[in-house]
Amino acid sequence: MSMPPAQSGASSARGTILLAHGSRDPLWKQPIEAVACHIGAMAPQVAVRCAYLEATTPDLLSSAAELVELGITLITVVPLFLGLGKHAREDLPLLIATLQSSHPNVTFDLRPALGEEPEIIALIARLAIS
Repeated sequence: MSMPPAQSGASSARGTILLAHGSRDPLWKQPIEAVACHIGAMAPQVAVRCAYLEATTPDLLSSAAELVELGITLITVVPLFLGLGKHAREDLPLLIATLQSSHPNVTFDLRPALGEEPEIIALIARLAIS
């Protein structure tokens, strides 16, 4: 699956990183990349990247660095986790602090884990009973 084209810094000051756990299975990341493609189609002015915590590349630091190189000054990090586990509670805030320290002129907006969103909970429930 192809990723949306890279946005130039001149056309976009916003970026989004879809952060998922990762897997050694290369097919595992296809749904994450599909979400990135949808975002690219819905909001072409936003530079979108995927990142993974383990076993898959790129990692969060690399994806953020790529966006910073494009001139992005606001990066939203969306954790694609269903639950608020150790990664979301402990590891992710430390990674965001590292990013903020490395890129002091960039704002990092860490969103809640996607599975904590009421709309996602309702959608999963609807899909489970359909």
